[in-house]
Amino acid sequence: MAAIHRRALVTGGAGFIGSHLAQRLLDEGLQVVVLDNLSVGKRENLPRRAEFVLGDVADAAAVSRAISGADVVFHLAARVSIRASVVGYYEDAQTNLMGTLNVLQLCAAQSVKKFVYASSMAVYADALRPDPLPETHPTVPVSPYGVAKLACERYSMLIAGQSGFQAVALRYFNTYGPRQTYTPYVGVVTIFVRRLLQGEPPVIFGDGAQCRDFVHVDDVVDCTYRAMLCHVHGEVFNVGSGIGTTVNELAALLAARLRPGMLPAYAEQHPGELRNSIADITKARTLLEFEPRFRLEDKVDDIIAWNRGTV
Repeated sequence: MAAIHRRALVTGGAGFIGSHLAQRLLDEGLQVVVLDNLSVGKRENLPRRAEFVLGDVADAAAVSRAISGADVVFHLAARVSIRASVVGYYEDAQTNLMGTLNVLQLCAAQSVKKFVYASSMAVYADALRPDPLPETHPTVPVSPYGVAKLACERYSMLIAGQSGFQAVALRYFNTYGPRQTYTPYVGVVTIFVRRLLQGEPPVIFGDGAQCRDFVHVDDVVDCTYRAMLCHVHGEVFNVGSGIGTTVNELAALLAARLRPGMLPAYAEQHPGELRNSIADITKARTLLEFEPRFRLEDKVDDIIAWNRGTV
C-alpha cells in the first residue's frame, strides 16, 4: 500500500460521497480538483482548498480542464437512482455510461496513473437469501442503472489496460451519512429520518423484509482512499459493512429514536430493486486492508442531528 499520488480529480466531488472523499484527499496532502455540474451536488459541500471546475462529465472540454495534471481520477459523478433509471434509462446511460467513457477517453490522453471507478451493488443479480455476496456472485443487473454500472466497470478495465494506467472498481452498497442530498428515490436512511422529523411515517415499498447493507460514508471514503494506494489493477471490490439490516428493522430503529410507537406505512414494491444485497468484504479486507469502523445503530443520532438542521 505505497503508491504515491500528488494531484487527484474527483468527479461528482460536490456531492454526498464525493465531497467527503475530496476532503480526505486534501487532509492526506493531495492537491484536489472537483468536477461537478451541481445538478445534485452543492457548492457548500466543496472543501475550501479544492479547485472547482463547473461542468458535466459528458462535456469533453470541462473534463479536459479538470483532469489536467491529475495522476489519479476518482469517478463518482453519476445519476444515482435505480428507480428513476427504470423509466429514464436513456438519460441514465447518457450520464452513467457515455459520461464515463468520456472521462476514460481523457484519462487515456493524459498522464493519469490510476482510475478508481465508483460502481454499485446494483450490478448483482438478486439473491434468494440475505447472505453476503462475494464479488463472484452473478452480475445480472435488474435495473438499467446496474446495467450501465457493470458496463462501465468492464470498459474501465479494458481501456485502462490498453492505455497503460491502472483501474479498479468499487461496488458501493447502501451508503449513509451527513450531506446526503434528500430525494424521494435515493438514500432510505435519509428519507426515513426526514419523514419522521416531519411527523410522518416512513413508507416501505414491499413487505420490508428486504435486507440491505448500510455502510457509513466515512468507511466508504476510507476504502476508496485505500484503493488508490494499493498496487492493484483490474480488480473489483465490494464496499460495505458486511452486516445485513432489513428495511423493517431500519424503520423500527429510527422510529424508536424519533417517534416511538409510530408504525411504517407500506406501498407496492418498485421494480428494479434487489431484495437482498449484503456485501462480502473479504476481498477488500485482504487486498486493501479495509475494516469498517462504524455501525448503523451507533451513527443514527449523528444522521438525525444533521438532517434536523436541514428539514
